[in-house]
Amino acid sequence: MADTAPDRIDLMSDASLAEWAKKLDVTESQLKDAVSQVGDRATDVEMHLKGTRSTTNDDRIEAAGAGGAGEPRR
Repeated sequence: MADTAPDRIDLMSDASLAEWAKKLDVTESQLKDAVSQVGDRATDVEMHLKGTRSTTNDDRIEAAGAGGAGEPRR
């Protein structure tokens, strides 16, 4: 029985490691390093790897559903 949630990166599973490395466009070594620094939550790892100015998939999905998301605030 797998206890890993879909938004968690399981470094003990070769298949999970390969899948997340491909999704995040990084090497398995880079992925392992990122998980050791920020934990196994996929969104945290993505932000760490891409920097604080990047958007996560969750951010893009939320923005796509919000009308006028691209307009600047005043």
